[in-house]
Amino acid sequence: MGSKEYDYIIVGSGLFGSVFAHEMHIRGKKCLVIEKRSHVGGNVHNTINDGIITHEYGAHIFHTNSEKIWKYITQFSAFRPYIHQVKVNINQQLYSFPININTMMQWFKIKDGDQALSYFLNQQKKQNQYSNLEEMGLGELGESLYENFIKPYTEKQWSKTCNTLPSQILSRLPVRFNYNENYFEDTYQGIPENGYNPIINKLLQGIEVKLNTDFFAQKKEWEEKANQIIYTGCLDQLFDYEFGQLEYRSLKFEHERINKPYFQTHSVINYPSKNQEYTRIIEHKHFHPIDISHTIITKEIPQNYTLGKEPYYPIVDDVNKKRALKYTEKAKHSPYLLGGRLAEFKYYDMHQVIASALHLAEKQQ
Repeated sequence: MGSKEYDYIIVGSGLFGSVFAHEMHIRGKKCLVIEKRSHVGGNVHNTINDGIITHEYGAHIFHTNSEKIWKYITQFSAFRPYIHQVKVNINQQLYSFPININTMMQWFKIKDGDQALSYFLNQQKKQNQYSNLEEMGLGELGESLYENFIKPYTEKQWSKTCNTLPSQILSRLPVRFNYNENYFEDTYQGIPENGYNPIINKLLQGIEVKLNTDFFAQKKEWEEKANQIIYTGCLDQLFDYEFGQLEYRSLKFEHERINKPYFQTHSVINYPSKNQEYTRIIEHKHFHPIDISHTIITKEIPQNYTLGKEPYYPIVDDVNKKRALKYTEKAKHSPYLLGGRLAEFKYYDMHQVIASALHLAEKQQ
């Protein structure tokens, strides 16, 4: 590389930016991390709220089948064993989720598991191919379970009708023909003992970081200071929306102190009904148990994304994928390398973000 001030400027200090910066730093490269927020860590940032470690931007449970990724992340923190289980609240009744034989027995009011499964299979309207989420939901779940467990939650989450959403969204939630109530089936699962902040701090140790810094306010100046820029923000913003705006989904988080030891039975309870504006309630003490007489809950409320709000999920439908591809092709002929959920326009989980960052770092050799 040339003799500019930095080998790499990394725009964004979330998992992707922090892992990439760390990897290049230990290889002897000079890095600068630019972060628009007042803290590092992006959406995995934790706060201490009345003595309770709080996942400030929604529940973050680490899970992976990759031994390599698990060994990588656990070198920065001890992880407490944690198996994620979720319940769904419908009309004040809690149901098992993802849908399994227990759910079928509860919902269809059939006490025998084999009979409940047989009844469920008769409700299915399977097809060889599904053109949208609604077709897949009806085909794989049948009308009753789909209409109550999936459709209202999904339409509230994405603010789109299910017949306009890609079926891949539903494929993340398998139907189980057994009694397994665990949300994830990955080999490695856990929560960092003291939250994600210590992990990010160790990743960025010895690296220059500028907080409260809007990259776009001095974009040309930053370009002149680095041999290469790693960009983790919104893909369309990088190129001034030349091919039109990509669609993202935003969220609002309402944190609340409850003056009793626990508020709910599980860390996450989903609320599919449109009677509540929130999609789920998170209780953080289930992630980080502490003997204390109060608790902290967070209501997660989906919102339309507009410029100025935080984007959380890319809406990866056919229209947006085609538009994103134009931006990705343009990036190949620019000084930018793209990384993370927003810039790669992919619905990544944390382990996938880390894998992507390590892959990009390895390619720099």
